[in-house]
Amino acid sequence: MGERGRKKTVSDAEILRQFALDPAPFMHPTELTETLDMSRQGVYKRLKDLEEQGLLESKKAADTRNWWITDEGRRYLSERS
Repeated sequence: MGERGRKKTVSDAEILRQFALDPAPFMHPTELTETLDMSRQGVYKRLKDLEEQGLLESKKAADTRNWWITDEGRRYLSERS
């Protein structure tokens, strides 16, 4: 089966780069919607996909989920830079 939904216009590396460049240890999806010009729903889906690949991790606290880049995500990014 093919992928559902819209075609990816923002690469995985672009998303991971936002995490690598941000001085904070984690990010909330709404921070990425503005920088990447993506919908909140689109960002959330992509973050979940990246987490399934082991490139990001997340934790839910106080009714919000925050994400951070893993060592594997940093390796992935360095291989594509």
